[in-house]
Amino acid sequence: MNRRTFLLSAAGSLAALALPVLSSSSQASSAHTLPPLPYADNALEPVISARTIGFHYGKHHKAYLDNLSKLTAGRDYADLSLEDVITRSAKQAGDAAIFNNAAQLWNHTFYWRSMRPNGGGTPPQALREKIEASFGSVDACKQLLAGAAISQFGSGWAWLAQDGDKLRVVKTGNADNPITSGLTPLLNVDVWEHAYYLDYQNRRADYVNAVLDKLVNWEFAQQNLKA
Repeated sequence: MNRRTFLLSAAGSLAALALPVLSSSSQASSAHTLPPLPYADNALEPVISARTIGFHYGKHHKAYLDNLSKLTAGRDYADLSLEDVITRSAKQAGDAAIFNNAAQLWNHTFYWRSMRPNGGGTPPQALREKIEASFGSVDACKQLLAGAAISQFGSGWAWLAQDGDKLRVVKTGNADNPITSGLTPLLNVDVWEHAYYLDYQNRRADYVNAVLDKLVNWEFAQQNLKA
């Protein structure tokens, strides 16, 4: 073997060693990812601290992805969109764990986008007209959202959702999601304790009202409207 042949052979061997070996589980779970936050960890302060974001996004949200990847490895769920995983697993009694983790992965991604720095204020026109037609006023809508979030017993979510031509405020327990009821989610508020306990302890109402007054992303809600 001459020097040139040896060097080419060695380079090929090193390249092969450098390539990651994908297991069947990592290949199967590739369709489900943890999207990056749409803002910096500290962008929602002082309403939600960087410390809370660090635990909530970096630990809780990521755990749902990790669990889902393990649960769906080698199954046809791994090749479905997250929405399809949610709707299919919701109808299968034996797949409650898959539903819980898929829905929580989706719900949290939606939650981060339901807020923005310097949010709140007046919704854009198309959404405002829908809100006024459905609830009478933006303030009435916010009061219903706050009421749903504060009164949800235990862990869960409050949602502004579209039901045909009308908007509705609904609340769901644990991982439940309006998608399974045929509704179109527009925005949500997380009322699991890990969403607020580091900053507000047991004062859920203070957290909810601060989110709706200062962070709610009406523009995102309008983008989710269906004609």
